[in-house]
This record gives sequence, C-alpha cells and structure tokens, in this order.
Amino acid sequence: MEPNVSRAVRERRRRAAGVDKNLVGFLVGDVQYAVDILRVREILRPLPILALPHAPPAIVGVADHRGEVVPVLEVRRRFGLEPATDARRAKWVLVMVGGRTVGLAVDAITGVLAASEVDHRPPPSLGLGDAARGIASVISHQSGLVFVLDVDRVAAPAQIVDVAPTMRGGA
Repeated sequence: MEPNVSRAVRERRRRAAGVDKNLVGFLVGDVQYAVDILRVREILRPLPILALPHAPPAIVGVADHRGEVVPVLEVRRRFGLEPATDARRAKWVLVMVGGRTVGLAVDAITGVLAASEVDHRPPPSLGLGDAARGIASVISHQSGLVFVLDVDRVAAPAQIVDVAPTMRGGA
C-alpha cells in the first residue's frame, strides 16, 4: 500500500479498477472482521442449538439448518472474549469449510465490503498464537481497520466435530 496516498484516492482507484464487493463484514465485540464472500453460504438469525459433549470450547453445539446438521462456532469464545451482553443483533455467518457448512456466531453484520489485493496488508505479528488467531490480512475501511479472517484456520475447531450419520439424516 502506498503510504502517501489518501483513502479517497485509493477508493477512486479501486472503483476505476472495477473491484467488486468481495468481503462480508461483521463485528465481534468492538472489532470489525470480514470473510471472503465466496466462502459465505448464507447469513441468518441464530437457530436453536443442541450442545455436544466433549466438543472444543469454541463450538457451542450443532443446529438443524434445512435438514443439515451444522456445527456452530462462537467467534467470541474462539478469540477468548467474554460472552455478548446484547444478542439482539447477533447473526450466524454460514461458511463452507472442508466440504461442510459451519456457522460462525458473530455479534452483528456490518455489510459487504470491497477490497482489492493491494488493499490487503499483513496482520501485525503478535507472537505465539498468530496462526491460531486466523487473521489473514488487514484492510482499511471508512470505519477503520478490518481484520480479514482465514476461514479455514478460524473454523478449524469445527472440523473435528463428528456428527453421527443418524444425526445427518443418513443410515
């Protein structure tokens, strides 16, 4: 990113380059995050959850979404934050991970964003746990910094949740 170029100039260049809206933005606490829109299957209000014994701490359980059993990962828990105090704006971002649908429970959806490859900057190195955090890049947006998540790394705990065939509707 060019340090001496204003945000307005970068925005004009982005529009001229025809960059489409390619990220879904959301809040977890006071921090803005985003995921690649091509990984998002759907955004919905939270559904009833069935808790699973021995699930990883970030997995709050599974939900039946249109006949599919979907593991639900609480992003707040995944990032070591306290539970939300206001769940009125809470949403689930259903993403595809390893051939299965995973629900990412977030505090609120902020919208659909556009960012070109040159807008993405490397995340700050915070030492141990960088890979586990799953931050792929950082972009500047009108409202500040947005952390773009690597869905595969963030949703990794959901990959080990094994739902019995009878729960999936199979034999």
